[in-house]
Amino acid sequence: MSTEELPPRESMEFDVVIVGAGPSGLGAAIRLKQLNPELSVVVVEKGSEVGAHILSGAVMDPVALDKLIPDWREDADCPLKTQVKDDRFYWMTKSGAIRLPNFMMPPLMNNHHCYIGSLGRLCRWLAGKAEALGVEIYPGFAAVEVLYDDKGAVRGIATGDMGVAKDGSHKASFTRGMELVGKYTLFAEGARGSLTKQLVAKFALDAKSEPGKFGIGLKEVWQIDPSKHQRGLIQHSLGWPLSNKTGGGSFLYHYDDDLVAVGFVVHLNYDDPYLSPFEEFQRFKTHPAISPVFEGGKRLAYGARAITEGGYQSVPRLSFAGGALIGCAAGFVNVPRIKGVHNAIGSGMLAAEHVSAALGAGRANDELVEYENAWRSSAVGKDLFRVRNAKPFLSKFGTIVGLVLSGFDMWCNTLGFSLFGTQSHAKPDRKTLDPAKAHAPIAAPKADGKLTFDRLSSVFLSNTNHEEDQPVHLKVADMNLQKTSEHDVYAGPSNRYCPAGVYEWVEETSGPRFVINAQNCVHCKTCDIKDPNGNITWVPPEGGGGPNYEAM
Repeated sequence: MSTEELPPRESMEFDVVIVGAGPSGLGAAIRLKQLNPELSVVVVEKGSEVGAHILSGAVMDPVALDKLIPDWREDADCPLKTQVKDDRFYWMTKSGAIRLPNFMMPPLMNNHHCYIGSLGRLCRWLAGKAEALGVEIYPGFAAVEVLYDDKGAVRGIATGDMGVAKDGSHKASFTRGMELVGKYTLFAEGARGSLTKQLVAKFALDAKSEPGKFGIGLKEVWQIDPSKHQRGLIQHSLGWPLSNKTGGGSFLYHYDDDLVAVGFVVHLNYDDPYLSPFEEFQRFKTHPAISPVFEGGKRLAYGARAITEGGYQSVPRLSFAGGALIGCAAGFVNVPRIKGVHNAIGSGMLAAEHVSAALGAGRANDELVEYENAWRSSAVGKDLFRVRNAKPFLSKFGTIVGLVLSGFDMWCNTLGFSLFGTQSHAKPDRKTLDPAKAHAPIAAPKADGKLTFDRLSSVFLSNTNHEEDQPVHLKVADMNLQKTSEHDVYAGPSNRYCPAGVYEWVEETSGPRFVINAQNCVHCKTCDIKDPNGNITWVPPEGGGGPNYEAM
């Protein structure tokens, strides 16, 4: 059946349509209903339920939540129960861990007022608050198309058709997607959102901003021996197992009942095509200062996702006719603090306030220039401005010198000035890989099934599931280019940068064949960022597919 022969979509009209039930989308929805209970607000979420695709460290600064829901601490159902009590920072060598004194850290790096918990559970709690206010939330429906009016303004989104077979034919279960039409549409898709990419290109939102920069974050949740649990302890590290020129670091958070979240972040501007973030994460856990924490423990969960790291310089224009970008879709992560939840909620609230004002003035489907003009002077903009040079310094000078310069600059910014102005990002992450001939293969640590694991057993823990008979949602534009460049020049880095075993180069008598195991995809979107030719595009699969994180 061709597109012309498809039955028309049913349409539902709202005042505001929000794409994504993460902290920014739910924050915006709640704030809209607080400002005007009569507004009709809908949130569409591609995960099977709210929180299914949510992954964060997460140590959360409550500054924005305090404004959104001031009495959240008194709510017995709120999942944030553990406040930070002990905050440590280490420089790791292969056999040792050197603690950096807290007094050396700029004040903005202090975490003692923050809380440790599961962002997925927090989003489920926020969803309940939103629904109690009258917000409609539709999980299991992926937004796949931006709808425009005859003047080119955004008028809403369309959800994906369900029941399409791999060959494009319609199964007996075929159901046409829905049109969700609004006076304004807020895009809260998170890092590297598929519709956000289209909007940035269509409206040239990045014309005056630096290239987007990203990292990949990998996380496991463990239940450990109670005698080793130190509730409220958080620690971060830089250094081993990464080289000085490869940016990244780790986190280890003790929270709730004998739970530990351990994670590893690799900046995606690395140059070695043989580097595997997943394997380096597993290697990190074998460090003599880390491995004893997990002896006698049990791994409960695994996941991975891309992180926006460009910061202040890389934030695109946020407003366009009919809508705006909020949260990680806009790039509001504070990289040195490894925090974005407070800015996600804050940006959602800020956008909601300007949407509410525009609707109150009788406006619709025009540009929310007030939001674009306001964010830099808001708490979100001020938070990012103070740390704007951290990522460029790390990229340009390596971890050791970059850490010193970043720390000095953050101290200066705390006092209200900077000696370095605003540094720029060099180039997109996909352009940083060297040809394979410039590097040697890196031996991966052997998985023991107790402390270190392979990709497939890890994906199993993520509860990832996709309907097998559906179109592959990882689109390769030019398969020949994948062979002549990604394989022949760069030695197939997709097999290593993917944390879920999606990509394989299978050697056959006729030559290497590129295999895409789309069922394994945890929706981290690293391939969309790091493929050296920009040849792979991630698009949403059928709604409800992907990971089903319970408490990440």
